[in-house]
Amino acid sequence: MTRVPRGYIARRRRTKMRSFASNFRGAHLRLNRMITQQVKRAFVSSHRDRGRQKRDFRRLWITRINAATRKKLILNRKMLAQVAVSNPNNHYTISNKIKIIN
Repeated sequence: MTRVPRGYIARRRRTKMRSFASNFRGAHLRLNRMITQQVKRAFVSSHRDRGRQKRDFRRLWITRINAATRKKLILNRKMLAQVAVSNPNNHYTISNKIKIIN
């Protein structure tokens, strides 16, 4: 039986996968089966980590905002409690300023 050359569809699919794996190393760059597995895994990781990245940045921003407000706010809870007992009007103005800062 003579060898029948196949169509280009499978080759095109493998070439496309190979283009995604251009920065991989070793067998992950050379073997077709390994390339498909690693590219699928990379896509899963990138999809998952896009959500994680948003989460991480949100946590970072919240931490930075808290640190900045703590620098500006010298009073701690003990002092605020003392002000609230001794002079309620001042406590009201202080709490309003804190709300504006936050």
